[in-house]
Amino acid sequence: MRVPRVFQDAPIHVGSDFQLDDEGAGHIGRVLRMGAGEQISLFNNDGYDYLCEISHANKKNVTVKVLSNIENSCESPLNIHLGQVISRGDRMDFTIQKSVELGVNTITPLFSERCGVKLTGERLAKKIQQWQKIAISACEQSGRSIVPQIRPAMSVQDWCAETTTALKLNLHPRAQFGINGLNIETTRIRLLIGPEGGLSEQEIKMTETLSFTEIQLGPRVLRTETAALTTLSALQMKFGDLG
Repeated sequence: MRVPRVFQDAPIHVGSDFQLDDEGAGHIGRVLRMGAGEQISLFNNDGYDYLCEISHANKKNVTVKVLSNIENSCESPLNIHLGQVISRGDRMDFTIQKSVELGVNTITPLFSERCGVKLTGERLAKKIQQWQKIAISACEQSGRSIVPQIRPAMSVQDWCAETTTALKLNLHPRAQFGINGLNIETTRIRLLIGPEGGLSEQEIKMTETLSFTEIQLGPRVLRTETAALTTLSALQMKFGDLG
């Protein structure tokens, strides 16, 4: 049986006793019904996995003994920041989950002219929290020990205008070449993915002004969530650690 992995937002020290937070305890004690003597793995964003043995467990409280730690080497050599225009329904959830599995480091939800989602205030804040939890769960499942950040949402113009040394990429069906035509000299990439209806002409001109490189994924029109995951996969295949 695979050792369950649980994220904990707290320092973890080898040889010490550690009490899981409410969410972690609920998952281990109530959902998985694990008990004393069984082992789990914890991680907390420091790049290590901590092997632990459960010393006490019930449905609300779980205490473990931290046995050892090992550096987790599964992070991609690419550092990818995804700017994703927010999509409807559960498509955004799906995009975030799979992007984390594919090695993305940062995700910024974006609003654009053709974005069909209206989120503000408390509803938007709750969505950001939900998406961060999805990123954590994706790390638990995929074996990553550094959780990608879900940044506060912003306009596509503001995101594109941020100062960066990364290579800036934008999908465009009329681009002259695809991923195989790229010749990158950096491991840092910012990838812009537009909404279901695509970026407006004005937004496309804005990206050109801000030195985005246009790329295309072939002759077929892909849905926004498919475009994001296909591009991430292609980047990892050519420049990262996939395949």
